[in-house]
Amino acid sequence: MPLPQEFHDIAARVNNWGRWGADDEIGTLNLITDEVVRAAAATVRSGRRVPLALPLRQDGVQTGMIPGRVNPLHTMTAINQEIFGPGTVATSDDAVTMGLQAATHWDGLTHVSHSGRLYNNRPADAVTAHAGATVLGIEKATPITSRGVLLDVARAHGTDLLPGGHAVTPEDLDAAEELAGTTVRAGDIVLVRTGQLRHYLAGDRQAYAFPSPGLSLRTPEWFHARDVAAVANDTLTFEIFPPEIEDLWMPVHALDLVEMGMLQGQNWNLEELAAACAEEGRYGFFLSAMAEPFVGGSGTPVAPVAVL
Repeated sequence: MPLPQEFHDIAARVNNWGRWGADDEIGTLNLITDEVVRAAAATVRSGRRVPLALPLRQDGVQTGMIPGRVNPLHTMTAINQEIFGPGTVATSDDAVTMGLQAATHWDGLTHVSHSGRLYNNRPADAVTAHAGATVLGIEKATPITSRGVLLDVARAHGTDLLPGGHAVTPEDLDAAEELAGTTVRAGDIVLVRTGQLRHYLAGDRQAYAFPSPGLSLRTPEWFHARDVAAVANDTLTFEIFPPEIEDLWMPVHALDLVEMGMLQGQNWNLEELAAACAEEGRYGFFLSAMAEPFVGGSGTPVAPVAVL
């Protein structure tokens, strides 16, 4: 279906095109300033490090629902090979084939387009078959280190796992922010926990994929109002799936990536972090989530670490 007027109205309210200049290619990552990073570093108290990435494995989260997005295929290219002659030091090497968004990842600003445009009014045909993203490629992403804030929506609802049809609303984010005891501020990276990943961790890939709770069409305005630098969650599709408006597919992607220029992440494992935050009674931390600089990439695998 054509994008409805409701979508275009929201798009006009969250649009960041030109905000950081006509040549800008990093969008809301501009909000992660030196001052923001210094403040983020000051949140470290215990030094407790919590990994947020899923293992890269051949039986990973991808089920074939998303065409071409394949789980990692790991191949050994050398095994204890004495390449400099008998008796010399032996080496083992390996290679991998995978979708850049196969597991824990960032969606880049060229991951989706709408109405023939990408972020900052760039043409969608700037993504080509041979060069990939000729503008706005994931390699342009500046170092992604900032204060992270966990908004544990599932916990705010008194549950470990939101139901599959739950659209996370601004009211949900408010409730999770109140639970966290902190205020989301400019330059923060927000992590939204639904509990959906528990299906995958329990071995049920199909239940993890569908149906899924996720961000609603109303949430981009919440993030825009707070000048959030990036958002990630613990689902395969990021936004609610199937969509809350029948036949309106991936509108949150389009609002976040195209209109705001805001990276979004999926398949983040927030279970250990949620337990750690509840145990320590604080939900803000230093977050490192560097993008792998694949030139022309429309996304990237990431191995984020939260430091409390």
